[in-house]
Amino acid sequence: MFEPDRAYRCSPRVALRPEPFGALAYDFGTRRLSFLKTPMLVEVVRTLADQPDVHTTLEVAGVPGDQRAAYLKALAGLAESGTIEPR
Repeated sequence: MFEPDRAYRCSPRVALRPEPFGALAYDFGTRRLSFLKTPMLVEVVRTLADQPDVHTTLEVAGVPGDQRAAYLKALAGLAESGTIEPR
């Protein structure tokens, strides 16, 4: 279960490839391909490991307050698929 009060990181099994729309995330363990649909979401995923929790990551990345619920939902999906994981 995704808990935004905890610390997360991009899974070491996942490689991010920058694209004009955001990035492709390839999981070498499951061979699953995911799309990160905005450059800001890519920044959030890349910097999760640098912050004490998800909320702080969103703040530091500059995610506007009115968009945070959507980002939390996207991150919950990435956690469910194993793209990001608790650290």
